Amino acid sequence: MENEKIIRAISAVFNGADERNWKKVENAMADNVLLDYSSLSGSPAATLPSAQIIETWKGFLPGFDMTQHQLSDFQVTRQGNIANVHCNGKADHFIDKDVWTVEGTYDAEVTKNNSQWAITGLKFNLSKQSGNTGLPAVAIEKVKTKSYKN
Repeated sequence: MENEKIIRAISAVFNGADERNWKKVENAMADNVLLDYSSLSGSPAATLPSAQIIETWKGFLPGFDMTQHQLSDFQVTRQGNIANVHCNGKADHFIDKDVWTVEGTYDAEVTKNNSQWAITGLKFNLSKQSGNTGLPAVAIEKVKTKSYKN
């Protein structure tokens, strides 16, 4: 039962991002999250307020016509109120007929506070990307100029 709640919290971040439901994303994250997308972005890992992470994603994801994150093969290890989760991840990002696909694994730390599990750490380990790798720049520009459909 607890493992299902943990997986649900992780899935809510990605489902919420795909739905552009930022409240869902916020509810699944702790106030501060150690975020590490260095294997994709080159930026170093940093502990950031969840509100700042969401604002960053708002400046990027709505520029895509659609995103679809898929998570699978969850491996959950729990010790008390802390869980470590490893899973496979694939994200497709669409603009018109172009797609940019990112694949890899995630390592997440999820902490239970009261009866709620929330992400306190999230690391993406890039294995490959394919398709139009220029789409992120297009998406960012679309958000800046507010020329997106969402």
